[in-house]
Amino acid sequence: MRIDILSLFPEMFDGVFQTSMLKKASEAGAFQYNYINFRDYTDNKHNKVDDYPYGGGAGMVLKPQPIFDAVEAIEQESKKNPRVILMCPQGERYTQKKAEELAKEDQLIIICGHYEGYDERIRTELVTDEISIGDYVLTGGELGAMVVIDSLVRLLPGVLGNDDSAVQDSFSTGLLEHPHYTRPANFRGLKVPEVLLSGNHAHIEEWRRKEALKRTYLRRKDLLEHLELTEKEKKWLTEWETF
Repeated sequence: MRIDILSLFPEMFDGVFQTSMLKKASEAGAFQYNYINFRDYTDNKHNKVDDYPYGGGAGMVLKPQPIFDAVEAIEQESKKNPRVILMCPQGERYTQKKAEELAKEDQLIIICGHYEGYDERIRTELVTDEISIGDYVLTGGELGAMVVIDSLVRLLPGVLGNDDSAVQDSFSTGLLEHPHYTRPANFRGLKVPEVLLSGNHAHIEEWRRKEALKRTYLRRKDLLEHLELTEKEKKWLTEWETF
């Protein structure tokens, strides 16, 4: 996968891409990334990327020209038709399902905005996806882009030590993930559930499914609205109605 990031502050990404999983994934060739400061594509002598909004109002608006030219230059160089993602509070709320969808792409261009907003023509004529990481506003799109990139790169083949880890993550199955335990089996009198020590894999899987369902029911009941449950799982739900 190739990820091109359009940002006025590309140096913000250095720490993220040079540590932990993203560094290893890049060094292993699972993905490559490029920073593009779209200020370099301005056609005015002062390198201005923003201007006052027509009709008046507070704040400055990003001009279309530098961003259009930057995206078109990337597409011409790569000779592909990549997804163009706009980080924007008005976009669709980001989910694990969206991460899984984007992880299948060969190339992504991610635009990180600043100031009051974007010229609407960027949104309507250039962008394929608008993404928001939550119902709040950040200074710019860089932090949101880092979240998106981290979440989808970890889904690429070979990035995680065990590819099953991503499949079993919270939200990937439609449920929050079940509790995890490791050694020692008895820590300060707090014991690991006996079923996990039993060696009976069928019982362990059932316990994990039940605990995942319970955790989801108690913490994120909304996730169960579109989930198909077995009769046994529906019976489990009745056990927790008094919580």
